[in-house]
Amino acid sequence: MRRRWRQAAGLALPLLLAACVVAPQQAAPPHMALTAVAFTDLPGWAQDDSAAALTAFTRSCARLAVMPADQRLGGEGLAETRGGRAENWRALCEQARHLPPGDQGEARHFFESGFQPYLVSEPNTAEALYTGYYEPELRGARSPGGAFQTPLLGRPLDLVTADLGDFAADLKGRHLAGRVSNGRLVPYPTRAEIDAGALASQRLAILWVNSPIEAFFLQIQGSGRIDLPDGTLVRVAYAGQNGRPYVPIGRVLAARGEITADQISEQTIRAWLTAHPKQAQAVMEENPDYVFFRELHDYPADLGPPGTLGAPLTPERSLAVDRQFIPLGAPVFIATTDPVNHTPLTRLMVAQDLGGAITGPLRADIFFGWGKEAADRAGRMNAQGAEYLLLPR
Repeated sequence: MRRRWRQAAGLALPLLLAACVVAPQQAAPPHMALTAVAFTDLPGWAQDDSAAALTAFTRSCARLAVMPADQRLGGEGLAETRGGRAENWRALCEQARHLPPGDQGEARHFFESGFQPYLVSEPNTAEALYTGYYEPELRGARSPGGAFQTPLLGRPLDLVTADLGDFAADLKGRHLAGRVSNGRLVPYPTRAEIDAGALASQRLAILWVNSPIEAFFLQIQGSGRIDLPDGTLVRVAYAGQNGRPYVPIGRVLAARGEITADQISEQTIRAWLTAHPKQAQAVMEENPDYVFFRELHDYPADLGPPGTLGAPLTPERSLAVDRQFIPLGAPVFIATTDPVNHTPLTRLMVAQDLGGAITGPLRADIFFGWGKEAADRAGRMNAQGAEYLLLPR
């Protein structure tokens, strides 16, 4: 999905980094603390559908099985030691492979016997913040014409990305994207520059959709379903990002007094953009972040899009996290509030994706699926709660 950081850098990148990259000064990242708890301490654990969580976990296992044993998955401290490499999950994945599908008792016993839950906290809080995302549905075409004038761009050939932790331990968890110009790595064009034609000569359009506002929200979500005029359904997924920081335009509108801070949601932002078409592009360009897509060929319509881990995302069982703290592939139990009916939302999920705005150990993004109901729930999701990380015993 959006989400987000992928693809290896070009062969020249190590030399470029050594020659020209100076790490900007930043505050120290938040420190994650893990406190061991019992499964009985997880609110709603006994009532959760453990078999559904096991299905999501085994989808991660299918991806972990083809990774090198020492493939880094993320995590800090104990989370990295216990779950930060693909090899940490091999034994549990093998056990999961032999469990009968849909058996609640077997699934619950598998998690309780094989994992230790930990309450996640930072030095001054254990309150996690949960938001939501979904897979949008848009109308589009293979070529421009009529209402279809907004391009979805494929990944540029000159876009270079890298995990800076591969080059310096103190840069772990930080990423960089740019392009080479006159032997130097320079920042990639911003959203405004791309909208103005900075990449036009590369002819990157893979599809054309009928709304720049819908295309903007598609970039935020990171994947989507495009309905073509002949009835064909095309799936698109995240292929890269221009390396610019993500700026939430809801905060921009709130700072200008257009909406109040407590009203910020996808629904209110979308409504404002639709009601102010002459100002909409400039407001969207306040967010310099720009996402590129790839088409998913022969991808089943009943599966969610692939997350960063490569596994299909499962509605309300897949979670986007900050892998500097939470390893990809790890089960995470959440205890928060449903965005629509405000009842407790407690369930076991799996860290399978990343998010540009998901930073810190106590931030996570719930994948709600696709369709109108998923869009509504994801757009409204903004609630605090508790977060529990499950690591192999």
